[in-house]
Amino acid sequence: MTRFKLTIEYDGGPFVGWQRQANGASIQQALEEAVEKFSGEQVVVYGAGRTDAGVHARAQVAHLDLAREIDSFRLMEALNAHLRPAPISVLSAMEVADDFHARFAATERRYLYRIKNRRSPLTFDAGRVWLVGAPLAEDRMQAGADHLVGHHDFSSFRAAECQADSPVKTLKKLTVERVGSEIHVRARARSFLHHQVRNFVGSLKLVGQGKHGPDWIAEVLAAKDRTKAGPTAPPDGLYLDAVRYE
Repeated sequence: MTRFKLTIEYDGGPFVGWQRQANGASIQQALEEAVEKFSGEQVVVYGAGRTDAGVHARAQVAHLDLAREIDSFRLMEALNAHLRPAPISVLSAMEVADDFHARFAATERRYLYRIKNRRSPLTFDAGRVWLVGAPLAEDRMQAGADHLVGHHDFSSFRAAECQADSPVKTLKKLTVERVGSEIHVRARARSFLHHQVRNFVGSLKLVGQGKHGPDWIAEVLAAKDRTKAGPTAPPDGLYLDAVRYE
C-alpha cells in the first residue's frame, strides 16, 4: 500500500463542497470515483480543508492510499483523465510516508477572498468573485482587520453549525490589498472555524463602505456574539490558496 499526496485545484461552483454528501456531487466523491475507474479500488480521499459549497481551491492538498503499483506522474495523469469534464485538476502527486495526513499534519492554511469592486456586472469572473458596486476603502478595511490578528475567541465570526470544539483560534495574518479593480483579503492560520473567513469579509466590507469605523471590528470580536457582526460573504470569492506542512 502506497500513500500519495495530491495538490488539487477546482471550481467549487458545481459542487456541494469538498466532503462527500447525499444531496449532491462533491469534489471528494469525484476524486474517489476517478480512482476506482482506473484502479478498481475503492479508496477514501482525505482533504486538508473541507471547503463549502461554491468555494474554490487553488491548491487543496489531499492524500489517498493505493494497493496498485503506480508512479506519481501516471497517477496524476490517470486521475485527470477520469475527472474530465469536471472542473477539477490534479496539479501534482507524490509518494509520502505512511504517517502523512493531509488534514492533521497541516501546520497552516491560507485563504484568499476576492472582491470585484466595480458597478459593472461580471462576465469572465461570474461565480468566482463577490461583486460589490459601492466604493470600498481598503485602508479602512485593513485597519479593521488588524484587530482580528492574534489569539482570540472568534465566536462573533463563527457559523452556528460549526463543529469545532472551541471558538478560540490563532489568526497569524489578515491583509487587505487593492489589486486593480479587486480587493484581495488574505488570511493565514493553522485552522479556521466554519465560515470564519467569509464572516470576516462580510464585516470588513461594511467598514470599507464607511458604515462602521475600523474599531467596530474590535467591538464585534469582544462581544463573542455572531449577531453583532456583518453578514456572511458569498462563497464565490473564497479560495483555499495553500496548505503548509513541516
